Amino acid sequence: MSARHSVPEPSGRAGDTPPRAGAPARLSPHALLSPAQMAAADRAAPAAGVSGARLMAAAGAAVAREIRARWRPRPVVVLCGPGNNGGDGFVVARLLRGDGWPVRVALWGARDALRADAADAADAWSGPVEPAGPGCLAGAGLIVDALLGAGLSRAPDETLRALIHAVNEAGAPVCAIDVPTGLDGADGRCPGAAVQADLTVTFCRRKPGHLLLPGRALCGALVCADIGMPAAALERLVPEVHANHPDLWSDVFPWPSADGHKYRRGHALVVGGDRMLGASRLACLAAARIGAGLVTLATPPAAWAIQAGALTSVMVEALPPDGALDQALADPRRNALLIGPGLGRAPGGRGQVLALLAAGRACVLDADALSVFADRPAALLDALHGRCVLTPHEGEFARLFNPGPDAAGTAGDKRHRACAAARRGGAVVVLKGADTVIAAPDGRCVINDNAPATLATAGSGDVLAGGIAGLLAAGMPPFEAACAAVWLHGLAAGRLGPGLLAEDLPGALPGALAALAGLIRT
Repeated sequence: MSARHSVPEPSGRAGDTPPRAGAPARLSPHALLSPAQMAAADRAAPAAGVSGARLMAAAGAAVAREIRARWRPRPVVVLCGPGNNGGDGFVVARLLRGDGWPVRVALWGARDALRADAADAADAWSGPVEPAGPGCLAGAGLIVDALLGAGLSRAPDETLRALIHAVNEAGAPVCAIDVPTGLDGADGRCPGAAVQADLTVTFCRRKPGHLLLPGRALCGALVCADIGMPAAALERLVPEVHANHPDLWSDVFPWPSADGHKYRRGHALVVGGDRMLGASRLACLAAARIGAGLVTLATPPAAWAIQAGALTSVMVEALPPDGALDQALADPRRNALLIGPGLGRAPGGRGQVLALLAAGRACVLDADALSVFADRPAALLDALHGRCVLTPHEGEFARLFNPGPDAAGTAGDKRHRACAAARRGGAVVVLKGADTVIAAPDGRCVINDNAPATLATAGSGDVLAGGIAGLLAAGMPPFEAACAAVWLHGLAAGRLGPGLLAEDLPGALPGALAALAGLIRT
């Protein structure tokens, strides 16, 4: 049986904070477990009272159930591999044929290579078993990929590669068991060819590869089936990463209180530039909408009139001609700082960033605040502190963390790169994208999975940076503020739907906050 996964429905419990790496904790329903960890749970299950055969039967039944829910009966080809994932496939074949579906089974590998539960599942299939190859897919109305389960960490060999290509070119929908063949469930990467699935059914806990690209796109619709994995088989596992969810941070979310006032809700200071003025406005509006009691935009004198005329609920003040921030930082109640949106890459920007960092307050660095250090990354990284949040996209991340001898050792998949960068900088890193990763220097890591494709539009990152700053101003810790802002950003975008513009997002945040409040109360 392949490594298993199921995520229960959201519990509605707050305070399910991801543990620091290596720390014992109750296994969250939002934990993402590696293939090795799920294999360990499989091995521990019999001692906890649930046999491998029982888990395999439940896994096959779950896959068959999801297939019946999505497709009408049609000719099915089940591709089985030589391991436990193949055993799951034999169970699926037997159950679908019992329901009257026309089913053929093709085995990649030798029948005598099947062992234990997989061999028993194959013996329970009374139909013929043909060799798995491109030709076996003729006439298939549905293909079940039960070849490799948790996936390869190396490129498929020539024969498997040919089979994968044939699956992708067959024109039939594909249901993958556990992960699509060719995808590494540990990190979402494909060392070679990989199956493009329409549906993936996995068990017990999701894996990082289900959420990280390109794995997320290869899985199609992802279903997590509960197959009865005993809690005792999971209790010794320590997850290194979680899927972003309010259960992880809602207990510290800064909801307004009846006895509160605007200063108690915090004062965010946004430092803008004299170009791309809309970027800093978007950030200010997001900070105000998400929770800051006050927001001030500090802008170069040449832009003051434009910004003051465009903003009403946000205060606008002019910086001195030299861009010095002494006066802007003089009020200690300005407890959260943001710089980057619309900053530009003028030489003075570097000094402004360092001045904000020297203030020691919660600080968000975005966009040009990162790019101005591309030629001297260590100057920025050495100035960071534990109350900082960095929000790079991949290009900015590469310029900051992979430029040469000062690099943070950030090779590898997205999760490991973000975690290495957080350790190097001693700050929270939000590595943006459809699979945004939020990493803390203490080892906590979250992958976000609710961002719709419509967020790929100019200005959406400025809104996100402002949202993080607003939550920092309201008193939320940096890691939790980043996780919450990313989640709310994705939810707001999803509620807006197609046609989204970045300027729509701040106005959609109240609805997202109302949805969050309803989720927490359930």
